[in-house]
Amino acid sequence: MSTLLQNVCDVPLPFRYNEKFREPLRARLRRIALGSAYVMQPKRLELVPSLVVHTARHLFGAELTLPALLDRHRPVGRKGFIGISNDMSIDSLLYAYSRGVFPFCHLGPMKWWAPEERAVLFFNKAHIESGTRKEIKRDRFDVTFDRNFAAVMRACAEPRPGKTPLTWLTPRVMRALWDLHKAGLAHSVEVWDLEPRLVGGLFGIAIGGVFFGESQFSRVNGASKIASTFLNHHLADWGFVLRDAKWISEHHAGAGFEVIPRARFNALLQDHTSRPTRRGIWQEADDFDLASAIANQTASMKHPSD
Repeated sequence: MSTLLQNVCDVPLPFRYNEKFREPLRARLRRIALGSAYVMQPKRLELVPSLVVHTARHLFGAELTLPALLDRHRPVGRKGFIGISNDMSIDSLLYAYSRGVFPFCHLGPMKWWAPEERAVLFFNKAHIESGTRKEIKRDRFDVTFDRNFAAVMRACAEPRPGKTPLTWLTPRVMRALWDLHKAGLAHSVEVWDLEPRLVGGLFGIAIGGVFFGESQFSRVNGASKIASTFLNHHLADWGFVLRDAKWISEHHAGAGFEVIPRARFNALLQDHTSRPTRRGIWQEADDFDLASAIANQTASMKHPSD
């Protein structure tokens, strides 16, 4: 990567190549089988009538653009199902995300969602677990921005030990997110061991003062937590207001995320997604040291200035 490209962080960059995102037949058949079982779980059955109606409209009616879909339909159920549209253009994705709507789909046409509650992090409430602090002090990893966005996406889509091997990161979704990355709007954090090998990371979309987290992974214990801590410090320093995680999890709760209602989340988006967006390849400061940043933050909390 040239010095010029590394230093540009306010305009989209001209990528001269394109990634190929493919899914082996065996993996596709597994996704179809597991995705069908996922929908039919009792806690999701409330959505089946809406899914059937919208699927029929999609199959036998005109394809709706994403803005048209969002303008015509309101969220249904706790998960906030809105409808179906295969419109995954950059402009449409930005329109949807800035209104609290995101794609999530294991099979079939693309489904769009806006849950009743949203998991968000306000950076002054971020929590760093003691184990993560110790790993950062040991200085066994390098952390970067946007070094290999495609590799992070692929790693996030891989089956994980002890979990159902089902992913929403299909080739179609990866291509759309790759387009956002090429436009300087989607970003990755990579954690490398000293080989160097990619051992953890995360990625998401930045619009105005909001970072919408998409997925994360770890190949060694705690790597994604290091990536998250690294990201939070930079987002706070750059003036971002919040980080979105869609649905709350035990991991997110432990990191300081909280649940807020959809109405409050959408009000925050209205206020902050219209701000100028930090576009282009993100780059950490040359002299940035995560361990020192954490120590300084801890000291300032213990001894706040007058």
